[in-house]
Amino acid sequence: MAKKMLIDAAHPEETRVVVLDGSRVDDFDFETQNKKQLRGNIYLAKVTRVEPSLQAAFVEFGGNRHGFLAFSEIHPDYYQIPTADREALKAEVEAADAEGAEDEEEDEEAAADRRRRLVARRYKIQEVIRRRQIMLVQVVKEERGNKGAALTTYLSLAGRYCVLMPNTGRGGGISRKISSQPDRKRLKKIADELEVPNGMGLIIRTAGAKRTKTEIKRDYEYLTRAWDTIRDATLRSIAPALIYEESSLVKRAIRDLYDKDVEEVLVDGEGAYREAKDFVRMLMPSHAKRVTQWRETTPIFAKHGVERQLDSIYSPVVTLRSGGYIVINQTEALVSIDVNSGRATRERNIEQTALKTNLEAAEEAARQMRLRDLAGLIVIDFIDMEESKNDRQVEKRMKDALRFDRARVQMGKISGFGLLELSRQRRRTGILEGSSHVCEHCAGTGRMRSVESSALALLRGLEDASARRSGDVLEVRAPNDVALYVLNEKRGALAVLEEARNVRIRVVADAALIPPHFEIESAGAFAPESDEEAEAPRAARAAPVRAVEEEDEPDIEEIEEDVAAEANGRDGDGRRRRRRGRRGGRRAREDAPQTVEAAESDGEEDAETETPFAASARDVNGRRKRRRRGRGRRPFGGDGGEALDFAMTDVSAYAPAPTVEAPPPAANDDADADDIGFDAAPAANGHDAPAKPAPAEPEAAPIALVAAAEERDEPAIEAPEAEPAFVDDPYEPDQERREKFFSRLSRWGKKG
Repeated sequence: MAKKMLIDAAHPEETRVVVLDGSRVDDFDFETQNKKQLRGNIYLAKVTRVEPSLQAAFVEFGGNRHGFLAFSEIHPDYYQIPTADREALKAEVEAADAEGAEDEEEDEEAAADRRRRLVARRYKIQEVIRRRQIMLVQVVKEERGNKGAALTTYLSLAGRYCVLMPNTGRGGGISRKISSQPDRKRLKKIADELEVPNGMGLIIRTAGAKRTKTEIKRDYEYLTRAWDTIRDATLRSIAPALIYEESSLVKRAIRDLYDKDVEEVLVDGEGAYREAKDFVRMLMPSHAKRVTQWRETTPIFAKHGVERQLDSIYSPVVTLRSGGYIVINQTEALVSIDVNSGRATRERNIEQTALKTNLEAAEEAARQMRLRDLAGLIVIDFIDMEESKNDRQVEKRMKDALRFDRARVQMGKISGFGLLELSRQRRRTGILEGSSHVCEHCAGTGRMRSVESSALALLRGLEDASARRSGDVLEVRAPNDVALYVLNEKRGALAVLEEARNVRIRVVADAALIPPHFEIESAGAFAPESDEEAEAPRAARAAPVRAVEEEDEPDIEEIEEDVAAEANGRDGDGRRRRRRGRRGGRRAREDAPQTVEAAESDGEEDAETETPFAASARDVNGRRKRRRRGRGRRPFGGDGGEALDFAMTDVSAYAPAPTVEAPPPAANDDADADDIGFDAAPAANGHDAPAKPAPAEPEAAPIALVAAAEERDEPAIEAPEAEPAFVDDPYEPDQERREKFFSRLSRWGKKG
């Protein structure tokens, strides 16, 4: 079936490459911006420590940690020994390497073992390597956790069809995966005609099996120029320094994943497209027309149904077609894969069910190894089967599936416990390590995706949702860090998405969510807002602020009497004076459930309705009405609010005068009234009452007093005149308000 290569480089944070076999993801590779690949880079390094117990050296090459350089990976040219001994040792090593000239380029471990045995018989690392020694090294394994990168001094430069080894005199070799004898003979002849210099080795890769001499020679010349550039840069550099950086993911994908079965290469991203086009023109000019740029608005992976398959990579559970499933658990150097039958119940008996599930699990396990780059020791727990021929059938299916793996794999046999053990080479950073970090909440017992990867997943979800809900307002809820990253770093992508899909996007931070989880909801259709409609929400939001400011202002009322007016009722010229002061009853209104207000009188109001307690003090909803700034008198304004505080505690103190004539007041009645802070009987016309009021006519009791009397089971009108009954708790006047009142009183006296 025809294959397609899809390259998604629309976002600079992450580049992804997928090889599709029909609609199924056959191979996958990715690279993130914050975790660049070190494998394949060449550095000029300096030895910092020689460790005899490990027979290795630790070197500083410019990475996050010091690199680990085994003694067997050190070329004899770096040995601090006499020249004659060095030449003899090099000749012996080259002779041993020539024996494995037919081995493929992946069989480097066997060559290292041979070199290790030869060198260990003669020298120890502490005898031939010195501290601060300068070496040219290449990274063969990435940094993982607390472990530094693994290094070697045996360099190799990989091309499309060839692998050049500048300091390994192995002559020439053909990949072991090329099984056709005519092809091997032809390629061997081509390698001999290339005239590789002495001391250098060349291996023809599997991709060059059907290639002509011209194509292989072009690739070899490209690698030779790269080596010349490395030598010149080394002579100009000071350790530690980066000398040669491995190609980007786009070039590596075309170099390693592209083959004759790939009919089309689709690239999303202008920069990645130009890079892929130029690289193909240099290596394979006839294939340049297969590289095309993706120009549709729908994302390239979403269009081909790849996103859903890639999302399953982050899940430990993978479902099989028959209804079974496998569970993948990773540790630092061990991977366990458990096979379960699940819902697979269509076969005739348990043996057939186990066989079919194991066969599907073998194929899917090999595929997941490539997609997730599972490396180290891998243990697969198959379902137990009674017949040994079924075990052999599962082993054969596993070998056939691993045949397409570019990593070096060593596989054993199924044991009596149903366990299959195999070892796989690590080629790149795993999908979980590259796109996630250790959870800070569970201290490494679980994993969560990084902010960048979660933000990109959110954007892809928005792209999918906006395609189905054009014209709507999309509200997306995401974790705080992801929401901030999207709003700050991907604002342009959001604007482009809104413009292209005719949607409006709201990003809301939700601390309850954990990356990469997010929620996308539709808030309805949106309509362009006019200027007046846009101003309305802002005015509504500003209104409460103005209300609070107005409420926080000090209450101002008019005080109609000064010191002279209290004594005489009027000043010298017969006119009233008005004074403005702070209302002392604010705290009383906040503390008491019911507030007593002085009756307001104005020339436009009826004098008969004026009482110390007005029935209209509250509206129908029980809310307190605002006082108007009228000229009504305030009966309780003589002591800074003390009488008002007393009135709120015992309303029976203000019972109207009895129907009988009041006896003449005592000599100290005026003083008592002044001490209490209000007039004994306020006049009905709004003026000050005389010092000795005349007998009052019977009048109806105020509604507030009647209600208070009914609650106390006392007659409201026939109450005898008596001293005001105070509450049990002693009253403590507000000293601050008293001082303010006497200060105003003093000023008014001076003005009068």
